[in-house]
Amino acid sequence: MASSKKTMSFVFVMLALVGLSVGAVHKVGDSTGWTSMGNIDYAKWASTRTFHVGDSLHFEYNSQFHNVMQVTHPDFQSCKGTSAIASYTSGSDSVTLKRPGHFYFLCGVPGHCQAGQKVDILVVPSSVDPSQSPSPSAINSLAANPPSESAPAPGPAQSGALSLVSSSPYKFLLALSLIAHVYVFGVIAF
Repeated sequence: MASSKKTMSFVFVMLALVGLSVGAVHKVGDSTGWTSMGNIDYAKWASTRTFHVGDSLHFEYNSQFHNVMQVTHPDFQSCKGTSAIASYTSGSDSVTLKRPGHFYFLCGVPGHCQAGQKVDILVVPSSVDPSQSPSPSAINSLAANPPSESAPAPGPAQSGALSLVSSSPYKFLLALSLIAHVYVFGVIAF
C-alpha cells in the first residue's frame, strides 16, 4: 500500500512538472478562428494578450478557403505572402513562439489580408519570476526594433507557462512536494 502511494505521489509530481514546462496555447481569433468573414479584429485580439517565449498560436480555419503565412514585416505591411518564411495549410496549425520579438502572420489568399486577415504577435521574453517581468521600456524597445528574421534564435528558451501559475514556479513546486509528502506519509515529518 505504501509503495502504491509513493508511486502515485511520484506520478503526480512528474505530471505537475510537465505542466509547468508547457507554454500557453492561444487560439487565434478565439471562437471565430482564422477567417476573413465577420468582424474579427486580429490586431485588437492580439493586443489583449501577452505572448511569451514557449507559448503557441493555434490557427483553426477552413483549409479550402484560407491558409496561414508567416512573413517578414515589410511583407506583412504590404500583404504579400508570396515569399513566406513558413506556410501552413492544414486548417489546424500550431506555431510555437521560440524567441522574443514580432511574428507576422497573414492569409495568403488574394484579398483576405487586405480585408484584415493578418496578425502581428509581439512575444515578450519569459521570466523565471513574475516580479522580473520586462519593463514597459523593454517591451517598447522590442516593438520599435524587432529582431531580424534571419537572426539566429537564442539558446534554449524557458517556458512561457509561467502565466499559468500565479506565483513563482519554485513556490508552486514546493507546495506540490509538500502536498505529495503529506499524501504519502500522512504527516509533515522531514
